[in-house]
Order: sequence, then C-alpha cells, then structure tokens
Amino acid sequence: MNNKIRNKELSWLSFNERLLQEASKKEVPLIERLKFLGIYSNNLDEFFRIRVAILRRLALIENLLLVDGQRPDVILELIEKTVVHQSKWFEKIYSQLLQELAEEDIYMINETNLTPEQGAYVTSYFKQEVRPRIMPIIIRKNQPLPSLNDDAIYLAVIMSRAKKEEYALIEIPTGMLPRFIILPSEDEKQHIILLEDVIRYELKDIFYMFSFKQISSWIVKITRDAELDLDDDVAESYVKILTKSLEKRGNSELVRFVHDKDIPDHFLALLLKKLKFEKGDVIIGGSRIHNFKDFMGFPSIGKKHLYYNPIRPLLHPAFRQGEQMLAAIAAKDILLHYPYQSFYHFIDLLREASIDPKVTEIKVTAYRVAKNSNVIHALINAARNGKKVTVVLELRARFNEQENIQWGNLLTREGIKVILGVPGLKVHSKLCLITRKEEKEPVLYGCIATGNFNEVTAKVFSDQMLWTVNPHITKEVSKVFDFFIRNYKIGRYAHLWVSPFTMRYKISQMIRQEIQAARNGRKAAIFIKCNNLVDPEIVGRLCDAAKAGVDIRLNVRGMFSLLSTSVEEGYEIPSIGLIDRYLEHSRLYYFYNDGKENLYISSGDLMARNLDRRVEVAVPIYDPDIKKELIAFFDLQWKDNTAARVLDNELANKINPQEEYPLLTAQLAFYEYLRSTGSRELQ
Repeated sequence: MNNKIRNKELSWLSFNERLLQEASKKEVPLIERLKFLGIYSNNLDEFFRIRVAILRRLALIENLLLVDGQRPDVILELIEKTVVHQSKWFEKIYSQLLQELAEEDIYMINETNLTPEQGAYVTSYFKQEVRPRIMPIIIRKNQPLPSLNDDAIYLAVIMSRAKKEEYALIEIPTGMLPRFIILPSEDEKQHIILLEDVIRYELKDIFYMFSFKQISSWIVKITRDAELDLDDDVAESYVKILTKSLEKRGNSELVRFVHDKDIPDHFLALLLKKLKFEKGDVIIGGSRIHNFKDFMGFPSIGKKHLYYNPIRPLLHPAFRQGEQMLAAIAAKDILLHYPYQSFYHFIDLLREASIDPKVTEIKVTAYRVAKNSNVIHALINAARNGKKVTVVLELRARFNEQENIQWGNLLTREGIKVILGVPGLKVHSKLCLITRKEEKEPVLYGCIATGNFNEVTAKVFSDQMLWTVNPHITKEVSKVFDFFIRNYKIGRYAHLWVSPFTMRYKISQMIRQEIQAARNGRKAAIFIKCNNLVDPEIVGRLCDAAKAGVDIRLNVRGMFSLLSTSVEEGYEIPSIGLIDRYLEHSRLYYFYNDGKENLYISSGDLMARNLDRRVEVAVPIYDPDIKKELIAFFDLQWKDNTAARVLDNELANKINPQEEYPLLTAQLAFYEYLRSTGSRELQ
C-alpha cells in the first residue's frame, strides 16, 4: 500500500458524504435539504456507472495494484461497506425530513393512507395519465428477462393465490410523467404522492385478467456500466462508433442492484438469477423509495423559509444597456463570475456578434449545452446572417452523447462547420473566438471559461469566464482551434497552458519554481482551487513543496488523493472542500513567483485524464484588477467556516474552524463583494 496517496474513489465517497451533511444541517432550508439528498443519490448512481464499473474490470486482472498500492477488489469491498453505511444515514435523514415536512403541513403519503376523495383523484389521474404509459413485463421462470433500463425504477409485483404465484415488473414512467403528484386539498395541508404509489393503488386494475387473492409490490433498481468502449481508429467516424456504443449501453454489464429490503427472499433470488447477479456483486437493500435523484426536482410548495433566499444574478459593471459589448471587451479584460453575475451576458455577446456587420467569424467549443440551448440558437442565427461559424462538438461528453449527435446534425443542416472532437482526445476546453474586422484588420475577441457554455447549469455551477482582446491570448486560442481543424498542427504556447501538450509540464515547472524560492529563503506560495486532485505526479510535487516550506493552500471539491499531513515527512498542507448552495466548479491556480503572482483559471482538474488525455486550456490573468478579484474570491472561500470542510488524512469532514473570523458563508460573501465593486442586480 502506498502511504503517500489516498484512494481517489474512497475520497469521492467522502465528498458525497458532505452532501448528506448538508441534508442534515438544520440551518439549511428544509426543501433544499431534500434536494441535497437528490444530488447525493444522482452522484452515487454515476459513481457506480463509471468508477465502480472501471474497478470491476480492473479486478479481473491478476495481481494488479492501483496507484495507491491497493488491489481493486479490496477497494470494491470498502466501497460497498461505505455505501451501506451512508445508505443507513441517508434513510435516517429522510425520515427526519418527513417529520419536519409534516410540521410545515406538507405530507408525503402513499397508497395505503389516502382519503376517499384523494383515492378518487388518484384513480382518475391513473386512468387518464398513467395507464396508457405502463407496459408490464410478465416474469416466467423459463424465459429470460428483456433488457431493463439503467435510468429507471421498477415495481416488482407478486400476484398470489393458493400455492401459486405470478411475477411481473412495471417500469415507473418518470421520464414521461412527474414523480411527485400534488393531491387536491380543502385546507392548508398539502399532500404529495409518488408516481409509483399511484400505480400501486391501481395494481388490481392493471392485472385484472389474472386470478389472484393478494397482490404486492416492491421497488427495485439496477445500475449499468456506462463506460463507452470507444475505438480511436480514425477510419470509422465518431458518430458510428458512438451510435454502436449507445446501443450497447442498454445491454451493458450490471454493476449494482438496489431493492426494497422487505421484498421476499425467494422473489429477490429469482430476480437476481434472471439478471445474472452473483455472490459478491453489489446488492443493497434499502427503503421502499429509490431513485432519490428525482428529489432534486421536488415540487415548489410551502412557505418561503423552506428555500434558500433567492440571489438575483448581477449585471457586470462593464456592460451598459445600449452599449456595444465588444467595445467594452476591447477597452479592458473582463471576468464574469456566474451564477453570481448573469450568464446571459455571454448569450447577449453571441447575439451581438451574430448581427454585427463587422464580425466575420465565430468559433466555439461545445461540451455540454442546454437542452434548448440559446447558445446554439445564437450560433445558428450568426450563420444565417452570413457569419462563418465553426463548432467543435465533443461527442464523448458522457451521458450527453445522443444530444450532441442531434445538435451536430442540426448545426450541419444550418451550414455550420462541425468538428466532431479529436481522435484519441476528449475536447473539454471552453473556448469562444470572435473575429471582427476593424480598420481593415481582423481583431480577435476571446472567451475562455472554466465551465460549459450552458445557461441551465450556469445557474447552479460556480464558474468563471475571461473575456479579452489581448492578442497574446487570443492568437493562442486561435492556435487551439487550428489544432482542432488540423490535428497534426500543434502550436507553441507562451501564454496558455494547453493539455495534453504543455499543462502538466507548466504546472510542474511552477511548483519547482516555488520550491526553489522557499529553499533560498524567499516567500513562496501555491494556492489551488479545483474539483479533483488525484494525479500522482502532481500530488508528489505538492508534497515536496510542502516539505520545502512553500505556503500551500488547497480548496478541492471532489476527489482528493493527497494526504495533507505527514508526521514522517514533517509537513502539513491546509486543505478544504466547500459544499454549499452552488456547486463549486471553477479551477484556479496561483503561484507567488517572487511577487509577480502567476494566476490562471482553467477548464482542467489535476487528474491524469485532464492533463494527458483531454484538450484543456488554462488562461493567465494579466489584468491586476481581475487578479485582485480572484484572490479575494479564493480568500473568502478559505475563510468560510459554515460550509467548508477540513480535508484531513481521515476525511472526517469537520467544518473548517477558522475561529478567528466571525461566521462567514463564502458564496453569499462573494456575492456581496461583487455588489460592492459595482455589479448591480438584474431587474
């Protein structure tokens, strides 16, 4: 076992546990706590689809050791123990939240406690909306089950008479109907029933042709391996490869089975046999409710105090109504912080560029865009107005592959040049380049972001976007687009860090520089904010820097493989992880550099995949005002003592003490900071 590095999967489970902490905090509004349970559940599903699926494959290789020195099968056992432990805590939290909802006159009820009036409503709703959308599967002992959907829950049904039983499965149609149905009420009390309980109430109606004395049901759910088996052979188009992979995904290997713990043992055994689950597979019994991810969309009911006080997006002070946005960018570099400041500034910029007669070309990378994307529609409008538009569309954005294929087809029909990623690399950088002819010369306007150009996620993901006309930066952004167009053309970069070409080397070089300064008795500091820090080489270099006396501060939201304290090596690296109302998504890399203060924002985390197998971009911040703003942003998060957790060796997730400061919630404090520097509320 490697004592210098922590297993990244176990550290991720610790991150997800912080969501349970938020769900259990009394100071978090009640409905928001329910949503945290939904986020926890959604995250866990994806964890099994991806991380556990990979570990299961690695466990098939004899004598294989992971980077942390442990065997995959050992980690899989620890994962299952941890998840079972967290599941019990999850159920306790949910039970407590149900009690608190009742105190607010909001009741989650099921098919067993409906009043006659509610029952009549449920029956009517079932006949009109639900029954046409359900197609039961009859389970025969001598017939295989059809492929079950990964992203679904099923009612497992037993129909009993005398000594004979019939079995069936019903997929709950949550993709077509709301999971939560609000029942009519004659008083101030509000009652909610889940869609599966509506179906349970009418089970006899569904199976009327069967002869039975008793009918019972339990929720079950499967999770499949979501890894795409991609061949990087350029002889076959990505679209064909992805289409095959997406077709295969429906039949991919099962990695988890969860069920109502009250399901009869013989029925559970039958289902597991049909699904080819074996001893040692992840099989978890729980409550009667599964797919808690739907609780992220819990109905908006109840009083205002049950929700976070809304924060209205701010307008950036650089932009004034009726004034050209491109002119504002030409005057000074601009940094947009969303969701604190309105992401719609970016859509306004694309709209302006689409009708500006001097704009000749727009280039954009697209990883995940909104379902009805205003960004895409603005680009289509630009093409219709005669602009040359190029979109680099990453087809391998996990779980968005099908949507991106559809967007690619639409863009192509509109005459837009679509580049479908890069063979062997995933394009994860967030770039936009606008070319405008000014005084007969082309001028480049660049937007480099830490998060997707997606107006929906921009409301809940905390990210940054630099807007600049600085030719040192924009010309290098243009080189990145040249690489997308001609993959053999790898440019030289003096300003941007671009993976997989320069980012790993540049970060390592910056760390070595701070180590040398510390050894020479000069001030040295490294501040990092990112989502994941797991790359063994970077972890090792940071530990070396700590041993040399460099002031290191780490703010890592998710996976965290660095052991922040080493008695043997004689160092301690202060580290925190922040979980609050917004998902921390931005990446910031700061190096003191003898007072010159090199500061970068980036699309890439400190993971091997980001540094070696993706096209990521980190952009330097040269404007002193923006640099000051980002340092204030980092400093506020560092002082947070309500939502930030200490990332110690044990990952105990204790709240960051920072007792020398009054109670400070960084996200709210930064919003107020932006207001104080000239941002005004969107009316």
